[in-house]
Amino acid sequence: MRFYTRKKKAPSVIIVSLIDILAILLIFFIVTTTFQKNQPTMKINLPDSKTAEAGPAEKNAPVLLEVKNADAITLDGKPVALASLADTLKQARQQHPERSIAMKADREAPFGVVVQVLDALKEAGISNIPAFTQPPNTP
Repeated sequence: MRFYTRKKKAPSVIIVSLIDILAILLIFFIVTTTFQKNQPTMKINLPDSKTAEAGPAEKNAPVLLEVKNADAITLDGKPVALASLADTLKQARQQHPERSIAMKADREAPFGVVVQVLDALKEAGISNIPAFTQPPNTP
């Protein structure tokens, strides 16, 4: 009796499927990568807070108002004089109505300067400003 035996096919890797999987993984990693806005060059020591969060969770990053002292105030990385801060804030609010305004004040900033900045914010019609802090264990 003679039995029919099939020819054994040599094992092979289907490369097209691997390329498809690689393309899907590449798309996944590109989509899930977070792109961060560059931090400004002015070094600010943020005050500590027990309830501090890692950062804003908004789709549109807020316009950052940074206060180091009376001579070093920036709005979105551009230097602003304390005297013209209210007008600049009004213009920024008109240009970007969808973006909120957040404040980063150095812990060594004079309290009088911070109060003047808060007055300028109130004069510009902006209230409830979030302030950036950092957890107490971070340097």
